[in-house]
Amino acid sequence: MSPVEWTEMLQLDHEPMDRASREFMALLGAAERASDAELASAWGAVIDHTVAHFELEDRWMRETRFAGAADHQLQHRVVLNLMRDGLAMARAGQCPAVRELVLEVAAWFSKHAQAMDAALALHMRHQPGPRPHTTARRKALRDPTA
Repeated sequence: MSPVEWTEMLQLDHEPMDRASREFMALLGAAERASDAELASAWGAVIDHTVAHFELEDRWMRETRFAGAADHQLQHRVVLNLMRDGLAMARAGQCPAVRELVLEVAAWFSKHAQAMDAALALHMRHQPGPRPHTTARRKALRDPTA
């Protein structure tokens, strides 16, 4: 089994977070399997997804006043900066370093999901009233004119 694939250990029982995590791991896996010529594009797709994924989580944390938001958001910023550095490396042809980064990000994500994301998912499940992750809300987040 590759270290870059979805496992049940990443399951949080919060469908929007689980869906985003499955997509993230699928994109990481695609970057892992990409040829050198395709690596920058594949890594860019991981970053694009990650930006949207983290923005959504950050919004949930703000809207629900999640106590662990500061540390959680700091991890998001640090990892995104490293990932963007990896994109510059991929574009410069430094593929072995980027392939190592793929594995490091996968290992980080596993720990992040099982700790920080699990705490957020538990918090989200205990919020009263309409959840910020409802289908209508997700659509509005993607398309503010909706």
